Amino acid sequence: MTTIASLDARLVRVPLTRPWGADVTSVGVIATHLVRDDGAEGWGFSWTPQIGAEAVRALLQHDLAPAAVGRSAAPGEAWQGLWEHLHEAGGGGITTIALAGLDLAVWDAAARAAGGSVSQLVGRHRESVAVYGSGVNLHYPLPELVAQAERWAAAGFDAVKVKVGKPDVTEDLERLRAVREVIGADRALMIDANQRWDLDRATRHLEVLAEVSPAWIEEPLRADDLAGHTELARRLRASSAIPIALGENLHTVHRFADFLRADAAQIVQPNIVRVGGITPFLRIAERAADHGAALHPHLLPELSGQLALCLPATPGVPAPLVEDVEDAGFGFLGALSDPSPVAIADGRLTETPHAGLGMRLR
Repeated sequence: MTTIASLDARLVRVPLTRPWGADVTSVGVIATHLVRDDGAEGWGFSWTPQIGAEAVRALLQHDLAPAAVGRSAAPGEAWQGLWEHLHEAGGGGITTIALAGLDLAVWDAAARAAGGSVSQLVGRHRESVAVYGSGVNLHYPLPELVAQAERWAAAGFDAVKVKVGKPDVTEDLERLRAVREVIGADRALMIDANQRWDLDRATRHLEVLAEVSPAWIEEPLRADDLAGHTELARRLRASSAIPIALGENLHTVHRFADFLRADAAQIVQPNIVRVGGITPFLRIAERAADHGAALHPHLLPELSGQLALCLPATPGVPAPLVEDVEDAGFGFLGALSDPSPVAIADGRLTETPHAGLGMRLR
């Protein structure tokens, strides 16, 4: 059995060229380096935009690395035992984010040892995947938001996503009308409330915003409010039929299964790092397919795009979409030591030649 011989972690702070807010001008990336007992090496990362990066690094160095040494280096085999080892510190959140740093490096090492990419190791089901334009733009003045929408349209995106959640819903509607005018009726327009509403406010505001035909409403309520999302889904089915999308702040396959069983979400959006890496992401994808729910991975197109290529088609379920937040990709920000493992052109993502994940951090 090939085992894990060592795991190291270091914190990299990557400046953003387009700040996500007055206090979010960089993102924290914890770069990991794994060595197997056969000498094969793998590189991965954990990621948390603003809060908790130092805690993730400490968890990797002081709790996860010592527990990982000597365990199987085969992708997926050590994950459950290590999750159980960390569970005292929480079943998800900082613990699963740290686990991703190990899991990605395990998959990277396995793919490199096999002489290919991670998508080849998992198994690709498509050669390209659609991408949608996204931005952290609730704080943008209207002219700046319209200019962003114009850039998305010019780039060939067939779908775009805009933040909502202004105190006065008429301001949200004005902004969305302006974006809809720019992108036209044929492009999908998704909206994201980032947990800003309660149940009744979401119901009222979505009655107003239905005018622009949203393709989905993302995180309308507190992310862990299963009962609220279940009731909101019931209300929306009886009125506007806007689908609910969520998942960027769910951390385990068990929690995704809860929301899917309750039909509280018709679209799931696991963040591959926040759920703990590729191993749990693939399990979540299986649950989504079992329930006939669409899966569109959250953020990190260099990573999400590779895994989206590996998702099998499910009859009657839309193909995955990859989120591309404007000017926020690791490749664009110069955070990678090698060329980006993916390319985005005319609204579609393809892989470029690379080994493993192709995501070694500078």
